[in-house]
Amino acid sequence: MSLVELVARADARGLAASGLACVDRCLPLLGADDDALRPLWASLTADGAEWGTQLAAVRAVLPPGPADGDEPAVLVRRMLDAAPATHSDEEALRAWADDCSSTALQVHHLLDHPGRSYEGPHTLADRRAGRTDGTTPLVEAELRRQTTILELLAGHGPVGLRQAVEISAEGRRVLRAVVSRQARGAV
Repeated sequence: MSLVELVARADARGLAASGLACVDRCLPLLGADDDALRPLWASLTADGAEWGTQLAAVRAVLPPGPADGDEPAVLVRRMLDAAPATHSDEEALRAWADDCSSTALQVHHLLDHPGRSYEGPHTLADRRAGRTDGTTPLVEAELRRQTTILELLAGHGPVGLRQAVEISAEGRRVLRAVVSRQARGAV
């Protein structure tokens, strides 16, 4: 099943977790602590009632976003800022999760090809629909993580959240290594 189909079928908790996982994997670009989103994950593990309160608290402690035009970091902050204030608005969560999925792929593409917008035989939307030929390793790994998380949440519900957090942590470590390697290359 394609990523687009998985997002279309996900329930509110799955959508919130999917969007949150995309933001979580991209946190190194904001210079944020690995545990910065822990309160939001905890809210999803419970009944989601604290989502809005925790979201406001997380937004307040994370850096506002770069002012120097660092496009990937700006995109990450926009993902966080666009998160719906309630966990119960499934339509808003679906739109947000869908946007986070595309944005996270765009961020990974920009890190694979600094300063170059997406070019190739398929758009990022095509990648999300399942056409992955010619995909770079970083984007392909992000596609795989997004798909795995949605499948886990669909198949295991709240129990799948723990695994989703672990998959996001792995993706965050990969992204941190990419950013570190690029910073060393720029010096």
